[in-house]
Amino acid sequence: MMRKVLKNLTQYQYFRLLLIHLAMGMFIYVIPGSSKLILHGIWLYLLFLIIIRRNRNNEALMAAAYISGGEVFFRMTDSLIFYETGKYSVILFLLIGMFYKGSSSKTTPFWVYLLILVPGIVIASQTLSYGMDFRDAIAFNLSGPVCLGISAIYCYYKKISAVQFNYILMFMLLPLVSHMIYLFLYTPSIGEALSSGTNSNFAASGGFGPNQIATVMGMGAFLLAARLFIIKNRIINIIDLILFGFMSYRAVVTFSRGGVLTALVCIIAFLIFLYYTKPPKEKRNIIKKIVVFVTVSLTMWFFTTVLTRGLIVYRYTNRDAAGKLEDDITTGRADLIVTELQGFYHNPVIGIGVGKGKEMRSELFGFATASHNEISRLLSEHGLLGILAILILIFVPILFWLKFKNNYYFLAFLAFWFLTINHSAMRIALPAFVYGLALLYIVDEKKNTLYR
Repeated sequence: MMRKVLKNLTQYQYFRLLLIHLAMGMFIYVIPGSSKLILHGIWLYLLFLIIIRRNRNNEALMAAAYISGGEVFFRMTDSLIFYETGKYSVILFLLIGMFYKGSSSKTTPFWVYLLILVPGIVIASQTLSYGMDFRDAIAFNLSGPVCLGISAIYCYYKKISAVQFNYILMFMLLPLVSHMIYLFLYTPSIGEALSSGTNSNFAASGGFGPNQIATVMGMGAFLLAARLFIIKNRIINIIDLILFGFMSYRAVVTFSRGGVLTALVCIIAFLIFLYYTKPPKEKRNIIKKIVVFVTVSLTMWFFTTVLTRGLIVYRYTNRDAAGKLEDDITTGRADLIVTELQGFYHNPVIGIGVGKGKEMRSELFGFATASHNEISRLLSEHGLLGILAILILIFVPILFWLKFKNNYYFLAFLAFWFLTINHSAMRIALPAFVYGLALLYIVDEKKNTLYR
């Protein structure tokens, strides 16, 4: 039955889902306390769906996609039981899904990756000071990597139809639409939120971390941009193009560059692969859509430049509000990487232990700052095993893609994961889950009826 529903989802139903999620964002803004009730209802419904359907149509992936897309929204509206509830939920949904459908016998590299994380926990139990909460340190630093490992194990070599894959991406997009409308209601006039100059703007980010907001809004913009070239329905394309303009605007006005530049790289990677795999007739249609897409993007940028009185241009050219060139384009991230590399240098074999990097910076500089780079954190806290983990995460998917090349999103998703963990570590579930999606084996059906 679920397969029939998926293949016959109509244009009208898509509009209805969009309207429901636009209304949800408005409702949560008007009645803030409602967000907890809404999330709990959604969470129980998704869990029920996986169990009652026995994950026959990868309901676990749909549930994980929805929570990944909505995690930051529900986090900023105080809906989550624990700060890491989003990652825990993705792990739980996928584990239940594997209980019903199992996983590929070829997932050994990712089991090794998970085992690599264990020694760092043991070391941390011996080296973390009494002032730090051991459980919190482990949860904060390893919930993301574990989420990635479970996502990879679930998805690696798993066959899924192109239609079903697109619905999973739609499930990820819907809560981002709610998040977007909430941000517009929270900061209707961007001019009032420019007191911070060209720094990352909390006011324009719904009072929450601009880095995380830019990351998820950037992913939403990418998904909408990709739909323009995948979905063959003019009305849907127009709606998605409008939503893209709004979503990308909300990403840009956070003044956090990482999520926006990552989205741009993802879009380019997606279009390059899509273009070179299509026949000449379809290439002409792609070029036409690219012209429209670029026009909308430039219009959005011009509009944002005017509203921010040119400050957004200063931000992306690394200048302060007075137009003076900033000294550090990394906004302090380079210093964090240096300290973590020092930790690796002094403890190259076993590392300094999970969470110890934050404590080490507290001892050196007098303030505790969490890592923004997952690569350097792996090196510092896991030593040589961290290098092995990095090699597994990079080369296993590349070898998989070289063998099949049947996932248009592969390069984009891998780029999103790699770039995100290098500027924002793994504070949210999205890069971990998206990494897993890149490993799916997409069965390209001859008759893809999506929204036709």
